[in-house]
Order: sequence, then structure tokens, then C-alpha cells
Amino acid sequence: MVEEAEPVADSGDSGTDGSAEHWLSRALLLVPIAIEKARSAKGFAGRWKSITDKLQRLPPCLSDLSSHPCFARHALCRELLQSVAATLSEAVELADRCGCDGDGRSLGKLRMQSDLDALSGKLDLNLRDCGLLVKTGVLGEAAFPPAGAARPGEAELASSNLGELLARLQFGPSEAKLRALDGLLEVMREDEKSVVVALGRSNVSALILLLTTTSPVVREKAATAVCLLTESGNCESLLVSEGVLPSLIRLLESGSLVAREKAVISLQRLSMSANTARLIARHGGIRPLIEVCLIGDSISQSAAAGALNNLSSVPESRQSLVDEGVVRVMINLLDRGIVLGSKEYAAECLQHLTSSNESLRALVVSEGGIRSLLAYLDGPLQQESAVCALKNLVGSVSMDSLLSLGLLPRLVHVLKDGSLGAKQAAAAAICKISSSAESKRIVGEFGCVPLLVRMLEAKSNSGKEAAAQAIASLMTHPHNGSEVKKDGKSVPNLVQLLDPSPQNTAKKYAVSCLLILSSSKKCKKMMISYGAIGYLKKLSDMNVPGSKKLLERLEQRRLRNLFSRK
Repeated sequence: MVEEAEPVADSGDSGTDGSAEHWLSRALLLVPIAIEKARSAKGFAGRWKSITDKLQRLPPCLSDLSSHPCFARHALCRELLQSVAATLSEAVELADRCGCDGDGRSLGKLRMQSDLDALSGKLDLNLRDCGLLVKTGVLGEAAFPPAGAARPGEAELASSNLGELLARLQFGPSEAKLRALDGLLEVMREDEKSVVVALGRSNVSALILLLTTTSPVVREKAATAVCLLTESGNCESLLVSEGVLPSLIRLLESGSLVAREKAVISLQRLSMSANTARLIARHGGIRPLIEVCLIGDSISQSAAAGALNNLSSVPESRQSLVDEGVVRVMINLLDRGIVLGSKEYAAECLQHLTSSNESLRALVVSEGGIRSLLAYLDGPLQQESAVCALKNLVGSVSMDSLLSLGLLPRLVHVLKDGSLGAKQAAAAAICKISSSAESKRIVGEFGCVPLLVRMLEAKSNSGKEAAAQAIASLMTHPHNGSEVKKDGKSVPNLVQLLDPSPQNTAKKYAVSCLLILSSSKKCKKMMISYGAIGYLKKLSDMNVPGSKKLLERLEQRRLRNLFSRK
């Protein structure tokens, strides 16, 4: 790709002075001269033929441009025509040189080839910009007042300046686009909302195109602008529909440190949408994100881990992630992540990967994932994802191994001090590992039962259900059943869970627990006093397992009490 250069005014002209009409006249005067010179140039026949063809396309383009109602008062028209005039002057000069030097040997054949290629690139740019100015509607959207016009109000001036900046992203050489990007970034930092409102599809497309330019500085600025737009939360769909993902992924692979950081932050934000996460995987984004996790700085590493975590939440992408080695990468982040955020994303990613696939669970176990997740629980971070991952994994490991790794003390710690979500996952993990009488005994000896009874008072129905299910499983061991009987809160809490409402998903486990407790006269008396019979009548009608049996026991107890009073 030929990097665009700033147009240089012909020595006979006055730089940026002159109206659009002046530069149009100048260009129209030069076109036939340039065409004639190009046709008579000696040497490099193929290149000159291509240049002549492009020169012949200029007059109709200039005619379309000059016929626009806003032509005379639009700064972009004047600047484009200056560039066209400079390109035509260059064409005349190069043709004269070829005419004098034959095939350009005295100046160097390679240099002349390079100059002709550069001229051809400038003509392409001029033709493209001229067509875009006419077709995209920019002239009507951002027509700027000529010198000497009445000074617009502050709001109008800001709007016109923003419109010009957005328009300039599409036109001119890279240096001009860089200045436009600088101005746009300044506006975005002061009033991001106004930029988001003013953005059109053509502006977004032009911005995305700048992500692939040959200028590293332009790429960095464009990546920064895209990053700000993704963080605004209002442009994700437009950016994705205009093809931002492949360009961001290429920046991860070959961009500068700044461009890579902005690109990975953008991908993290965009991947929060499941559909976009799928597209990132399809565009080959997994491997570059993993590379950033391995070698990036703290900010980039955390964002890459976040993006990979978002991808792992989409079931179709999980195998591709595993094939690229994401399991080992996430475990390494748990062990040696630079920042705490990357560790949290790693734990959540492992939770997603182990949620439904036994082979992936076996892989995480074989890579030492359980040990790393347990070590993570010893730190200050949010515990829920790690406990959920462990809950997914405990069924793939023997009880002896879990005990040797120190699982139970960590679960007890979570039940005491963890968030509700972490406690719920811990209760579910306890339920999973309590598959034999021996395992239930061991769990009970670690003091889990009283903590689970307290969980029956949780605000969420899912938390109550997890606790009730774990207690129902543990109570089949006599020692644990005795622990529940001793706890004065167990019966009242369990009776409350007999509520027949559809929202209460713990009722069947509460019935199981109370059935075991109903062997105690004291517990049966408490159940009756807390209104269990009324609940159980409704549950019996609903055919909740065990409810009729428990109802019969309690009614028999109540009848005995009535007769004993007589």
C-alpha cells in the first residue's frame, strides 16, 4: 500500500489561499495538459497508460462536485481541489522528465517507477474522495460558512465542527485524517454523547478503515476512538455491522502496544454480546486473545482474559477455546495473573468450561485446576465463580483426593463468610460429594450442618433450595440428623419452606428433612405449632413426595394430644 502524502501546492499557486472556484479552474486547466503530456511520455508505457486512464476520469468527477449546491462554501471541496491541482502538476512534471530522459535512466529507473506508482496512488485517492464527497451526502451534512459570513451560535459552531471532523475521517491523505482523529478524540473526551449522536454509518465505516492504514499513529488514534465508542455502550451493533471485528483482531496480532491495548479492551466490551462473541471466534480471535494473555501488560492481560471469559459463556465456542489451549492459560492466570481482575475472569472461564462437558472437566482436573481454584479461594477476590467451578469438578475426583487438597475447610469458610451466590455453590458442592455414608460423616464433622441451617434463611429461593437439598442429603447419616435436631432454628426454617407457592423450589427437600425429624416428639410438636399441617395439606394435594406421610404423622400427633387432654 502506498502511504498517502500531503498535497504540495504547485509553485505558481499560493498554498491554502484561494476559493474552491479558483482551485476548480486551476484543475480544469491542468487536466488536458496532463493528459497530453502523459500520452507523449516515453518509457513505462503500462504505468503511463494507467495514469492517463485515471486522468481522463477526473473531468466528470470535478463536474459532479462543482454542481453541488454547497460546493462554493465547503472547506473540503477547496482542499480536495487543491490536492487535485497538486497531483496534476506532479503528473505534468513527471511526464516532462520522462520526455527528456527517455525511460528515466538518468534519474534512476527504480526511482521513476516509485514516483509513477505514487502518482497513480494519489490519483486513486483524488478520484475516490471526489466520488465520496458527492455520493455520501457529506457536503449537505456539514457545509461550513464561507469567510465573512455571520458568526454562528456556539451550539451551531460545535455541531458544524464535529460534522467536519467526522467528514474528514473519510477524505484526504493520512496526515489530514490524523489531525481529524486528534480533534475527534478531544471532542469525545469532553462530550462523548454528542459524538455518538452525530455518528453515521459512513463515519463509522471510515473510522474502522483507519484501523488498517499503514500509519501506526493513525491506527493507534483510530483504535482509541473505537475503544471510547465501545465503552459508551451505544455503538456496538453499528461497529460490528460495519466490520470492526477483523480489524481489531489484526491489531492484536500486529499492532503497537497502544493499539493492541485499545483493541483488546474494545473486544472485551463487544464480546459481552453472545452473538458478537461467536463472531470473534469465527474470525479467528481466540488465538490472538490468548497470546495477549500470555505476553500482555496488566491492562491488556485483564481485558483479554475478560474477552475469553465472554467467549466461554457461549457453548459453541468452548471446544475451539480448549483446542487453542485456554485451560492451561486460565490456570496459569489463577496462579500467576498480574492483576486480580484477570484471576476473576480466569475462574469464571473455568466455571463456564466445566459446566456441561465431562471431557472438559477431566482436562481441567488433569491440568491441576482444582488446586489452583482452591488457592484462589484463599485470596481476597470474589469467590462465587471459583466455587461454582469446583462444584462442577468435585464429581470427577475421589473424596480422598478432595480431602487431601483441602476442599472442605475452604467450603466451610465460604459458608461462613462468602456471598450468597458463593454459599449456594458451596452447598451444591457439598451435596455432590455427600454420596456415601462415610463422606456424609466427614462433611458433618467439619461443621457444615449448622451453617447450612442458617442458609435456610437466605433471601433467594435458589439459596434456600441449595441449603435444603444439602441438609436432606446429609441428614441420612445419624450424626448429622442429630445436629439438625439440636439446632433450634432448623424446624422453624424448614416449616417456612413448606410454602406451596410455585416460587418456592425447596419444598420437596424441606419435606424430606422434616420427615427425618418427625421421629422426635419435640420436633413434631414444633412443626405443628409453626403451622406445618396447613402447608402439608396443600402439598399433599399437589402430590409433593413425602408430604402425605408427614401430614399423617403430624395429624396422629395432634389427635393424641387432643385425647390426652380429655
